[in-house]
Amino acid sequence: MIRVEPVSETSMIVYLGEQIDTSLTPQINLLARYLKQGFAESLIEVIPSYTSLFIQYHPRLITYQVLSDAIMQFASMLDSKKRKRRTREGKLITLPVYYDPDVGPDLLHVAREHNLEIEQVIASHARKTYIVCAVGFAPGFAFLASVEPEIATPRHTEPRMRIPAGSVGIANEQTAVYPADSPGGWQIIGNCPTPLFSPESKPMSPFNVGDRVKFEAICRREFEDLGGSVWPHWK
Repeated sequence: MIRVEPVSETSMIVYLGEQIDTSLTPQINLLARYLKQGFAESLIEVIPSYTSLFIQYHPRLITYQVLSDAIMQFASMLDSKKRKRRTREGKLITLPVYYDPDVGPDLLHVAREHNLEIEQVIASHARKTYIVCAVGFAPGFAFLASVEPEIATPRHTEPRMRIPAGSVGIANEQTAVYPADSPGGWQIIGNCPTPLFSPESKPMSPFNVGDRVKFEAICRREFEDLGGSVWPHWK
């Protein structure tokens, strides 16, 4: 059931669920598109997340009540079969990943935590098709859900000061690829040599909420041929 709550005099948050559920992603996308089409001049930001949508608006152009009423009207539309048939899947993005302790310093840790072989962790991570549920934290950083429970692993209690671009990580049931060097506490199990953010490119990032992501395991030679390199700090 959709729930609308004020955040400030110029913002609100809409909850469509209480826990990560990839079936919510297309509904959140539909709501975001519905609001952008109907109230484009009145909205400052519309930011989707796993279970919610954050909305910042111009209070002189629209009121909280008008937006709230529009959202609840959308909720009734969402319940109709006709609306459900209009839901479209996002594009499929396939990313190569070199899974190896040389670029994935936590790969062995994740395997040991779940009494698995490294090869089983790799197979589990690579066989799923993930949904982009949110884009944030850093430009081009896509939060993907959900990994199999057999490899879901909590973040490190102390984050690393620097994780190299392309690092593929796990944090509980989430997975993601770091688009640029940055601090982070995710369990790093491999590296993707494909650039995932460039201010000079159009679009700057390949990810949109609702897109699907598939990882393809590659060998070291393929990784290096695609421009990947082993970060000396992790040797």
